[in-house]
Amino acid sequence: MDTVIARRWIERWDRQQEDGLSEREERFTAIVDVVQMASGRSDPLVLDVGCGPGSLGVRLLARLPDAAVVGIDADPVTLALGRAAYGEKITFVDADLRAPNWPSLLPVDRPADAAVSTTALHWLTEDGLRAFYRALAAVLRPGGVFLNGDHLREDPATGPELARLGRALNDLEDRRRFPDGHAETWIGWWDAVAADPELGPLASMRATLSVGADHGPSGASLLSAHVTALRAAGFAEVGTLWQHGANRLLCAIR
Repeated sequence: MDTVIARRWIERWDRQQEDGLSEREERFTAIVDVVQMASGRSDPLVLDVGCGPGSLGVRLLARLPDAAVVGIDADPVTLALGRAAYGEKITFVDADLRAPNWPSLLPVDRPADAAVSTTALHWLTEDGLRAFYRALAAVLRPGGVFLNGDHLREDPATGPELARLGRALNDLEDRRRFPDGHAETWIGWWDAVAADPELGPLASMRATLSVGADHGPSGASLLSAHVTALRAAGFAEVGTLWQHGANRLLCAIR
């Protein structure tokens, strides 16, 4: 794929993402800040899990140009865009985070200093989330940091009123920001991809692989599910470092 065309699609992807998440760049900045502080080195090895087309990876490299960033995803569309646009900077790995063997596919020769993820892990089931965190703990160095930026809600089973108020607050803010509705949506972006002559076949492959089959509300969108799974995987400290409503940056120390 042509680099210029790929970057145009990624710019459109970024606009679509920012339309639904006004604090996206602020959250990216917080992630890079923590990676820089926690790694304690100018050349950290960073795993970007559920990397998409590499939007977070290139922001990491803008601040830490000597870092080694490994982007991991199973989506043929976003992998093709990322490789065409940023393949000289980021190592992209085709691996399904739902599969137990994903760590064995990483082209690394040492434990990672950090792992990052944004708006991706809520795709997993709760069982898949627990298995993923166990595998992640094995590829991070002691003291390594994991950062997950996502909308992580309160559990209605243990805090029904908190969960209700959180959902209502999010809806009110969304209506204030977009009284006339959103511009291009997640579904709209993917419909455009499917209609594109070059990306259409990759979109069909994506459907065959069921990459987005689990997308939507699940137990993995609950804050408590992540905290419990991370502690069970052996992470020593787990907590929120940055937050705007349910949009938060969850940090875990290996």
